Amino acid sequence: MRVCKKIEACCAVFILAATVFAGGSKETKTSRKKYLIATDTTFAPFEFEDAKGNFIGIDMDILSAIAKDQGFSYQVQVLGFNAAVQSLESKQSDGVIAGMSITEDRKKKFDFSDPYFDSGVVMGISKTDGTIKSYADLKGKKVAIKTGTEGAAFAESIKDKYGFTVAYFEDSANMYEEVKIGNSAACFEDYPVLGYGISQGIPLKIVTPKEKGSSYGFAVNKGLNTELLAKFNKGLADIKANGTYQTILDTYIKK
Repeated sequence: MRVCKKIEACCAVFILAATVFAGGSKETKTSRKKYLIATDTTFAPFEFEDAKGNFIGIDMDILSAIAKDQGFSYQVQVLGFNAAVQSLESKQSDGVIAGMSITEDRKKKFDFSDPYFDSGVVMGISKTDGTIKSYADLKGKKVAIKTGTEGAAFAESIKDKYGFTVAYFEDSANMYEEVKIGNSAACFEDYPVLGYGISQGIPLKIVTPKEKGSSYGFAVNKGLNTELLAKFNKGLADIKANGTYQTILDTYIKK
């Protein structure tokens, strides 16, 4: 989810209306078609605009690396998440990459790639706190959670077992601040979101293993663009094997 101007790697991206144009490397036999890929606008660290106005993120870098590996070019259409999905459903785009969870309901309409990212919930505490190492250490303490998130649902599911109370916040920034100043002992957040925040200087740290969450996939319409889907899967396997994939994750997510 972001607005953009450039993608570093195989493509350059330029904003024109609501569409970002990204070109791959030199034209080859496998890159005769330019695919139209819809995405979100503000979903850090997957798609977002940096301080210089560049459109970057895990999804954008993965797409760029796969296109380079497979020799195809593409054009990125920057929309909101719902609009991106509707664009695909109405065949106005060839695919969607937007931190899109693979669900059984969505499988009825779309064909998904192999999962390219497994999300999940983690617990974050103050960077200077050396006392909390597990859920059991939360007994009698207050925990900050963000309304309507997987992190909130997970905290609510274990709070009675581990004896802590919860305080609700509408955004991550205020939730993190609550922990930073010591009003709450910990927070529960989606792993990539908290990991990215820490990489940007938020003084928290992750102290628990990632709880199982949803997997993200690249989507095309059911039965259509099978060649693009095959290229995505092959490219994903290649960039995982050569280390590019892990380098991308390490750029945006830190513990």
